Amino acid sequence: MPFLGQDWRSPGWRWVKTEDGWKRCEAFSPALEGGNNQLNDISHTVILTGDDEDEEIYSTEDCEFAAKKRKKDHCRNNTDSQCFYREKWIYVHKESTRERHGYCTLGEAFNRLDFSSAIQDIRRFNYVVKLLQLIAKSQLTSLSGAAQKNYFSILDKIVRKVMEDQYNPRLIKDLLQDLSSTLCILIRGVGKSVLVGNINIWICRLETILLWQQQLKNLQMNKQVNNGLTLSDLPLHMLNNILYRFSDGWDIIMLGQVTPTLYMLSEDRQLWKKLCQYHFAEKQFCRHLILSEKGHIDWKLMYFALQKYYPIKEQYGDTLHFCRHCSILFWKDTGHPCTASDPNTCLMPVSPQHFIDLFKF
Repeated sequence: MPFLGQDWRSPGWRWVKTEDGWKRCEAFSPALEGGNNQLNDISHTVILTGDDEDEEIYSTEDCEFAAKKRKKDHCRNNTDSQCFYREKWIYVHKESTRERHGYCTLGEAFNRLDFSSAIQDIRRFNYVVKLLQLIAKSQLTSLSGAAQKNYFSILDKIVRKVMEDQYNPRLIKDLLQDLSSTLCILIRGVGKSVLVGNINIWICRLETILLWQQQLKNLQMNKQVNNGLTLSDLPLHMLNNILYRFSDGWDIIMLGQVTPTLYMLSEDRQLWKKLCQYHFAEKQFCRHLILSEKGHIDWKLMYFALQKYYPIKEQYGDTLHFCRHCSILFWKDTGHPCTASDPNTCLMPVSPQHFIDLFKF
């Protein structure tokens, strides 16, 4: 007897393999409108049983599922009807239930939160790079095969973006340096028993990282040709306000190398004092006091000395958020299907380190 019922365990989704992993897609095509009419016009279907001589004819109501099957086959043959289902949020669950089986992984989070597109947003770029850097330092050995593929795919797109747009190459150099150092230790030591995957694959990845480092080292910044207003044309108080907006001491030093005026402003003691007060506590100052020749506190040297002992505050244009009510991780501007009466009270910004902690089991 042929089975005509629809499997109650199957949601009827269709999965398509892409370079970023498997994607769930929905089928839609104007051609289906005409196809639906043809399928609805079927008044009966002939289904053969074990004997070729015996035939059983079912009415239209009985062959409803057979018509659905024909619709699915029509969708599979129509390559233009693929529309990827991309929800930029993920439910973070740490235990298996009857409704949800398994656990969330880093590889799944890379895919669902669409980090490949996030690096194209200047507000999220630094956040994603910092996250990859933390993974390179501590979580590289815990990545599954799918997570490894997504990780290096995103890293490849980041390097290409920096090479093309020349945006923040120093940040990527630090990431590649940490990644290459970790890989060298793992491959030379106990890499064969710790790293997931063939050791030769990791050696090829290390060679690719070294090649990227060489390309970034030889990167030449294109000189912008602009006959309009430049940074040097701004008044001193505006230039000073720009410097006070920076939260990274290296950015202040790099900007100070542009012109003699900016160098003078970047050496201001009050600027570095504000920067130290922003990142560190007063108790930390007392433990690492550095005095200049005139007996004053050298706040610039204090900043870099304290940076070696204490973490600095992280500042990003946009971060991931976690909803405590729904246990959903998402980008704030994309939102999520929240069921709370006041969703804003349930939101919590997620730092890169907190993101990694969410997927530790």
